[in-house]
Amino acid sequence: MTIDFLSWSTALQTRTESALEQHLPNTTTAPQTLHQAMRYSVLGGGKRVRPLLAFAAGEACQADPARVEIVACAVELIHAYSLVHDDMPCMDDDVLRRGKPTCHVEFGEATALLVGDSLQSLAFELLATTTLSDTPTQQLAMIKLLAHASGSRGMAGGQAIDLASVGVALSLPELEFMHIHKTGALIRAAVLLGAYCGKPLSEEQFAKLDHYAKCVGLAFQVVDDILDAEAPTATLGKTAGKDAEQNKPTYVSLMGIAAAKTFAQELHRDALDALNGFDHSQRLRELADFIVQRSF
Repeated sequence: MTIDFLSWSTALQTRTESALEQHLPNTTTAPQTLHQAMRYSVLGGGKRVRPLLAFAAGEACQADPARVEIVACAVELIHAYSLVHDDMPCMDDDVLRRGKPTCHVEFGEATALLVGDSLQSLAFELLATTTLSDTPTQQLAMIKLLAHASGSRGMAGGQAIDLASVGVALSLPELEFMHIHKTGALIRAAVLLGAYCGKPLSEEQFAKLDHYAKCVGLAFQVVDDILDAEAPTATLGKTAGKDAEQNKPTYVSLMGIAAAKTFAQELHRDALDALNGFDHSQRLRELADFIVQRSF
């Protein structure tokens, strides 16, 4: 019998938390403060959406969950590092993340910088030291995929565009380009890495999965912009209204709340349509529902 989505997601969030706890350095290992700050920044918070997407794509491709667990942790470590760096005074200058003080507030800016560096390194160490594919060539391709999604042509590049766009009136294509990189690249990587752990896909199947990942990645950001405008700080776990305060271009500032919600629904339908004819896609569909419907 198939378990319901809440039970499935809760079990995998718990599994991811346990695996991250295992892979992160212990606080008794030198340098203790750095390792304490790494664990502080990763453990005990977050919805683990990217790991859930990796597991869902792995299920769709009949992957070994033990392999998917590794890529799920790697992607989450990259995500956590990005949050630590994004919150620093030289970036978004935020003091609250996941309902607690940000890493640089708790441990200082220098340690926060090193936390981000160390989490990124650990992510690639996991991918390089664990068998994730039956062929070395594909495993190297997986490492390359995460590197590309994390770097200047992915997440870091999107953040650079974001910083350069404060106070600038972007067009919708320009805003989409920014978020395809800043948010979407790592979400796409989570889906594709999970799939790579399983049975090979046809070109058509891969294209469908890739389109799904791009749609949910963009929808995730649209909903984040809506939440930033509508939800209170206690619900978000981070400072509400930060985007408007910093005069950042968002889907809400460009389109308005109502149009942004309509756009999120359109992306949701597009993501689900991409999975038509794709076997074992129930969890991917449920995650698309969760990503879009978490606010409205």
